Amino acid sequence: MTGVIYQIYPRSFQDTTDSGIGDLPGITRRLDYLADTLGIDAIWISPFYPSPMADFGYDVSDYTDVHPLFGSLADFDELVAEAHARELRVIIDWVPNHSSDQHPWFQAARSSRDDPKRDWYLWHDPAPDGSPPNNWLAVFGGSAWEWDEATGQYYLHSFLKEQPDLNWRNPQLRTAMFDTIRFWLDRGADGFRVDVAHFVMKDPEFRDNPTAPGSDLMPRYGPAYETQDHVHDKAHPDSHDVYREMRAILNSYDGDRFAVGEISLDDLDRWAAYYGDELDQLHMPFNFTLLTTPWEAAALRRSVEAVEAVVPDGGWPNFVLGNHDTPRPVRRLGQAHARIGAMLLLTLRGTPTLYYGDELGMDDVDVSPGEMQDPWEIRVPGKGRDGCRSPMLWNPEPGRGFTGPGVQPWLPFLENLDVNVATQLDEPMSMLNLYRALLEIRRASRPLRLGSYRALAHVPGQVYGYAREDQDETVAILLNFGDTPCEVSLAGHEHDVWLSTSMDRSGLETGPLTLRPNEGLIVRDPPVIQASGTSG
Repeated sequence: MTGVIYQIYPRSFQDTTDSGIGDLPGITRRLDYLADTLGIDAIWISPFYPSPMADFGYDVSDYTDVHPLFGSLADFDELVAEAHARELRVIIDWVPNHSSDQHPWFQAARSSRDDPKRDWYLWHDPAPDGSPPNNWLAVFGGSAWEWDEATGQYYLHSFLKEQPDLNWRNPQLRTAMFDTIRFWLDRGADGFRVDVAHFVMKDPEFRDNPTAPGSDLMPRYGPAYETQDHVHDKAHPDSHDVYREMRAILNSYDGDRFAVGEISLDDLDRWAAYYGDELDQLHMPFNFTLLTTPWEAAALRRSVEAVEAVVPDGGWPNFVLGNHDTPRPVRRLGQAHARIGAMLLLTLRGTPTLYYGDELGMDDVDVSPGEMQDPWEIRVPGKGRDGCRSPMLWNPEPGRGFTGPGVQPWLPFLENLDVNVATQLDEPMSMLNLYRALLEIRRASRPLRLGSYRALAHVPGQVYGYAREDQDETVAILLNFGDTPCEVSLAGHEHDVWLSTSMDRSGLETGPLTLRPNEGLIVRDPPVIQASGTSG
């Protein structure tokens, strides 16, 4: 997958019913924007399944239907047909680790210890003192075990108690879940983004997790969760068999069906193992390193090269700058560095995934306690994701082009009226036009789509420089993360500047290239470039 993926959070993209909530027909309505105005290659749609919405669709009560809020199966079929007519691929979310507690499978499982579906979930007797079976914690806070009074056992939930974990060691459950994949492939889906892919298998002995070494703590899931080294409740080696079987199913369909997995592991070797030794598992494990790497040249270079070092031969890397779980780039980095981030994301080797609205420079919305929706924020203050999920901004009019005038959206709009598609299309140097230019250059440049990666030597410390090379073509990228100008000397006397993040310079320049503060440049066909390290 060498194209560009665009993530859509369906609740927030386009409302066609004046409900204040986006829907599948809304995505269909905006396909021309995605295909023509932007020029991306695939859309990834976050869950639209029937759900009680305890976690906004990641608690699935039916894996083979569409929630009425979002439309119908007929609407999905139309979306796929219209996307394919525009040569856009459609990737949908698949949630294999857990279902909703309202799913008929779980309703049957909790009805009796003797029910045939009891073993489709993970049940365990209490400890001798009546406490949970082990020390496993839920990502969203508290114990990962919930007591079921009616049947006298605990069930496991790695996230909310409304999201009981499925038992992938049960062959009937395994078959049923893979049948849900076939259902969507048969309807034309091009692939899947696999939610928390590394959680699906747990230690069959249910051993306690050890205490995490303090030096390895990463404040991702909250202080309590990070006190443990999660070696027994996620990323179990048996999970690789699940993805080999999934890959075989994908390979049995025409059209290069695709899977990318959400795998958040600090150990990059364990992360890369999900490609498979024979490249027979996931096409790509999602790479989140740019979300946590310090935003300066040397750290970013080390981070990129660490990823390049573990991607197996024949494998293909990928990068993201934002998603539905993370503060937006503008909030994390500021406007100027969000522009540098756009150039970085769209010129590194690998598949980039854009998050809806980041191409406008949308900031997080500050959500008041009374407007708060995210269960994570309610349980673990400071972890809320509402801010990055606010509605897409299509124009400055009432309803912002997302919904009807006077309709209350499910989350508040960003107040900045200059941040919208219509306004930015008319501004030559807008964030949207920067993304459009970068996407156009990427399409036009074989090195940027397919070429190798090579870090540049002898650049100032505040600059991250690298070359993308394919056959006899080379493109150099120079990113100044500093607040002061600096000179970069490339071989040769003339340099063809293809694009600046400020969008006010291009063409031939003589002598050393002067990078302005917080500016990135793409330089076309430079002469021999000094380099350090090679990947490709």
